[in-house]
Amino acid sequence: MLSGRSRLGKIGGGLVFAAWAVGSVQANDYPLLSPDQDLIGEVSRYQARYEDTFADLGSARGFGYLEMTAANPGIDPWLPGEGVEIVLPGEHVLPAGTREGVVINLPEFRMYYFHKGGELVSSYPVGIGREGWSSPIGETRILRKEERPSWYPPKSILEEHAANGDPLPSVVPPGPDNPMGPFKMNLALSGYVIHGTNKKFGIGTRVSHGCFRMRNEDITELFPQVPVGTPVTIVNQPYKLGIKDGLLYLEVHTALDEHGMPSTLDKQAAIQKLFADEHEKVQGFRLDWTAIRDLVYAESGIPGVIGQPIRTM
Repeated sequence: MLSGRSRLGKIGGGLVFAAWAVGSVQANDYPLLSPDQDLIGEVSRYQARYEDTFADLGSARGFGYLEMTAANPGIDPWLPGEGVEIVLPGEHVLPAGTREGVVINLPEFRMYYFHKGGELVSSYPVGIGREGWSSPIGETRILRKEERPSWYPPKSILEEHAANGDPLPSVVPPGPDNPMGPFKMNLALSGYVIHGTNKKFGIGTRVSHGCFRMRNEDITELFPQVPVGTPVTIVNQPYKLGIKDGLLYLEVHTALDEHGMPSTLDKQAAIQKLFADEHEKVQGFRLDWTAIRDLVYAESGIPGVIGQPIRTM
């Protein structure tokens, strides 16, 4: 099952070169051909036009802002330049652990929704909590859903805005000025919500007061598919391992600390722990430590091959 949006295939096993207009949109739905499938999607390249920005390309293609900048180091996100090749990081290793309901990986700024039956997963970029308002980690569920919600700013946010000379009303009704967007899904964690937004730029960044922001078109698509009671798992997995076509892949994102900010994680220790925790996945592969080092250093969010199968006589 695919959405009505276009998806590209690989050319000769490499990256797809995309020369379409910014207005077309990448699909959010990916078939799961087996319960053991670890990777979804594909990486492609796009030849920029003069007026393109990472924010516009991300919005059109289904990527968050930091996701785009990580995949394209050294390119000006506000004026890439006519003809510059931009990497669209559309391939993802699925997070380790549960494959049920909603799974949000904070360092990835990305949500996965595993549809009932296990044959389809949808993936969307999300905004997460900024410094001092970090998003939670753990297991919860969708407690209730609401269309065209009003926003009742909590006392802490009212005080913050008042201190900044930008006082808020006690209630913001539905409409273009409502930061909840057209739909919201409350979690069974007091104060935490998955919702749309009236500030599209914040998708894929540390921008919220702990809630999870989605583009309005994304939550409009997702909202009717997620029933009340759906489990929600929030994880912090900057490093993810997966197997595809008999090869071992590693995907690396910038680690976040407990405040939702970039972390000074001991990367070597984190990799060793990952391999120990995922021993069953790693065994049988000859590891390429140069490739591992390069991926960990780059933190591009693009999966790379780090292991070839060990062939026995």
